[in-house]
Amino acid sequence: MKNKLLFTFAAVVSALLLSSVVATAEQVGITTSIESLSGAYAGKVYSPYAQRSFPTFPLWGETHLHTGYSMDAGLFGNRTLHDTGYRFARGEEVMASSGQPVKLSRPLDWLVIADHSDQMGFVQDIIKGDPVVMATEQGKRWNAGIKEDPQATALNLIETFSQNKLDPKLVEAYAPGSPKYQTIWDKIIKTAEEYNEPGHFTTLIGFEWTSLVKGGNMHRNVIFRDGGQKAGQVVPYTMVPPFGSTDPLDLYKWMDEYEDKTGGSVFAIAHNGNLSNGIMFPVDKQYTGRKIDKKYVESRAKWEPLYEVTQIKGDGEAHPFLSPDDEFADYETWDEGSLDLLTPKTDDMLQYEYAREALKNGLVLEEKLGTNPYKFGMVGATDSHTSMVTAEEENFMGKHTGYEASPERLTHPFQKTDAGVRYSWQMAAAGLQAVYATENTREAIYDAMERKETYATTGPRMMVRFFGGWDFTAEDMNSRQPAFRGYEKGVPMGGDLTQAKGKKAPNFMVYALRDPVGANLDRIQIIKGWTDVKGKTHEKIYDVAVSDGRKIAGDGRCKTPVGNTVDIKNANWTNTIGASELTAVWTDPDFDPKQRAFYYARVLEIPTPRWIVYDAHRFGVEIPKDATTIGQERAYTSPIWYTPKS
Repeated sequence: MKNKLLFTFAAVVSALLLSSVVATAEQVGITTSIESLSGAYAGKVYSPYAQRSFPTFPLWGETHLHTGYSMDAGLFGNRTLHDTGYRFARGEEVMASSGQPVKLSRPLDWLVIADHSDQMGFVQDIIKGDPVVMATEQGKRWNAGIKEDPQATALNLIETFSQNKLDPKLVEAYAPGSPKYQTIWDKIIKTAEEYNEPGHFTTLIGFEWTSLVKGGNMHRNVIFRDGGQKAGQVVPYTMVPPFGSTDPLDLYKWMDEYEDKTGGSVFAIAHNGNLSNGIMFPVDKQYTGRKIDKKYVESRAKWEPLYEVTQIKGDGEAHPFLSPDDEFADYETWDEGSLDLLTPKTDDMLQYEYAREALKNGLVLEEKLGTNPYKFGMVGATDSHTSMVTAEEENFMGKHTGYEASPERLTHPFQKTDAGVRYSWQMAAAGLQAVYATENTREAIYDAMERKETYATTGPRMMVRFFGGWDFTAEDMNSRQPAFRGYEKGVPMGGDLTQAKGKKAPNFMVYALRDPVGANLDRIQIIKGWTDVKGKTHEKIYDVAVSDGRKIAGDGRCKTPVGNTVDIKNANWTNTIGASELTAVWTDPDFDPKQRAFYYARVLEIPTPRWIVYDAHRFGVEIPKDATTIGQERAYTSPIWYTPKS
């Protein structure tokens, strides 16, 4: 009884105290709503992450994946479509067309599936014997051949298509605007909308415009900022007349009409200039004979803010012929000839094919015509035709279904003509794109790419920050929050610097953190390109941070290699060399305020095995005699440009 009385007394006292507190709170105007707390704290904000407007970390994805809807992908055996591509990218295990289960080590944050716009869905109808296909002699022959000899049939169909010898009835049936084409495009948009989860996994709608000029690659991936409501108001642009064109100026016109019609936004990304045989980055005239004029440079600058610098069909940053002083330039090089390998490569073509040379030539054109058409940011992508984004060396599933992992793929020629051979082991397990977006949404990712705040890697997910300004100090980096100082005192990758009054030279703050499950870092380099008073272009490489206590000489270069821990026999390597992170604040020692210039960072990993070493180890097969077994994977940031005051 005593305990019960004590409990009752305590409860009464508590209730009285609570009511008095509530009454007091109401008397001073305090309520329990969150909104009422705004402005209650008058001091300096303590949390460094509150109220920040700049991107916190990179979002990983790519803008160049193909499914079975692409004619070449379908012909070479890919029977999977967009749902497989999205599920795989977001981390799910899927079944490849070769019948084996495949999964990424880590999910991606976003993806663009960019199927070829010409003849989308055509292959599916050939396989099933659609009445429209079977009504033509070509269709009947290919329907039978794809079952009996799929490789020969695929090559014959692609050759027929590329030479514009496709039956006119088939061209018309699968042309933009036809019921069949519209059905496929509607399905593509519908699937993209179904898998788009803002804040978690983003799907951007896109397609590939597959311009091919006498075997020279002029392809562009077209990326929409918008959802299906706007993208669905048009159908993709193609290359085959009379429905399309191979001229980029005609593509730009289509893009302009799209924006006028819908109020939406769209841009294009070129890729594989290394296979264009000298026509990707013209300086004097286009392949059409049209002179490079004000219209061309302004149009290209407006519609192509990015360039795909690395992917399966070779790395396109630099070439050893163009950059003889760059010991890292000969990386995953494809330079045997054009895309179809029917036209050999000559040295005079190279200067119009590689990103670094284009960046330099863009400065010359800007001086001449007032606009830099090659002021692009860096993008990495796979160009995989398997519906699977696999850019990891130890998880590489190849370009086509015929080159998905198997004991035979190392010995099979990828391409073979009278002009030369490309071997399957030359395929590069690349690449990926990191975007500094404020949130994981279509709009934020697109906007980050448009402002060029993005970088390419050959597959690893190292984190890289690159800022340019005039007042960076070592203390800015030592704060362990370089991004805060970077945005506060300068511009990020993709930005512009103009001459600052009283300043001698710009400086740059760069930070790199290794892929958490990847290799240590060898070094950070800053690549500078510029034009002199005579309009001649130059380039120079500076090692600005190196691992393991190695020295950087007075010429800005570290001559001591990082070493090599690769074990070919066991397909292994160790992080006993290199560094987990590297940083630098670097001032250009050769700056001339009168010269236009650009700067970008290149981050190199320590040597690691190429994908063929994992193949040999897992399947117990021999590595081809001339195959490259070791590489140094890397990241390329978008440049920062310096323009003198006029």
